Amino acid sequence: MYAALITGKGQVELKEFDEPTPAANGVVVDISFCGICGTDIHAFQTGNPYNPATCGHEWAGTVSAKGNEVKHLTEGDRVVVAVPAACGVCTPCRSGHTATCNSVLSVAVGRDPLAAIHGGFAPRIAVGTNRVVKANPGLTDEQAAQVEPATVAFHAVRKSGLRLGDVAVVQGAGPIGLTTMQWAKAGGAGELIVVEPNEARRELASQLGATCTTTPDEVDDLLKERTGGLGADIVYECVGKPQTIQAAVDLARRGGTVSLIGLADSDATIVPHTWLRKEINFNSSLAYSHEDFDMAMGMIADGRVILDPMHSCTANLEGLSDALADLGSGQSAQTKVLVSPNW
Repeated sequence: MYAALITGKGQVELKEFDEPTPAANGVVVDISFCGICGTDIHAFQTGNPYNPATCGHEWAGTVSAKGNEVKHLTEGDRVVVAVPAACGVCTPCRSGHTATCNSVLSVAVGRDPLAAIHGGFAPRIAVGTNRVVKANPGLTDEQAAQVEPATVAFHAVRKSGLRLGDVAVVQGAGPIGLTTMQWAKAGGAGELIVVEPNEARRELASQLGATCTTTPDEVDDLLKERTGGLGADIVYECVGKPQTIQAAVDLARRGGTVSLIGLADSDATIVPHTWLRKEINFNSSLAYSHEDFDMAMGMIADGRVILDPMHSCTANLEGLSDALADLGSGQSAQTKVLVSPNW
């Protein structure tokens, strides 16, 4: 069996692996689709790949084999990759901080004891049962493969303190930004302003419910017009570039909130005087909880958040390198690229 791995700067290799077999408390999943994540793009661009199990971590598929200790799953079940419930025994859990469980973090970054030796850019993968959740029957395979990143955005909005009627700015209209915008709308935001340099993505944001869209160069004037000079109640930073962190603070009103979602790959320069003068509330979010996952999947299945228009292209394993290069170019016409390992 061949799996695709990012092995260096601008380099993807198809490496041969033995056919996976399940651990006693694990399953083998035949992968239907695996999404390309921003972390995959960063790894491809920088030549500093993440842990092998995180190279392709947005997958969905069907259970094809299970270990002898597995009781709640069976062959043929459609499943989606997720994180487990809090373990209850690590130091944060025993201190009452189950939302920051160390075991959940280990799974999220592919360093748990049952982590696969490759990610989801492969026909099959062996994982522990704590890593999979039964797919909502109302989801297509393509939608199921987008639940994981959509839940990242769900977790961020849920944690951000969004209030009914808030003016919310979303920086970036990639998959995370577009789902963040939709979760904020579902959460009661009164106005949603999306900042995105790519015209096609701005149009998609409008289609998916943005009140208005604008470019980074024009957002200051637009926000002053829409808020009477007050600024945004909450700004969601979904770009993952160092300069957009301070830009998010500049867009927020005095006493407003900045929610950091995008992961910048280098240090950011900030203006502490602005943060202090504005009394900025700042929060950040990484991954999600098991509870978040079930809630988000149900809301996607009932249509409150729409994923289909974001899926713009499907590639095969041989086309992964080209897809990563295109998505990292800054000029891509694609939004969400799914990889099918079966053609």
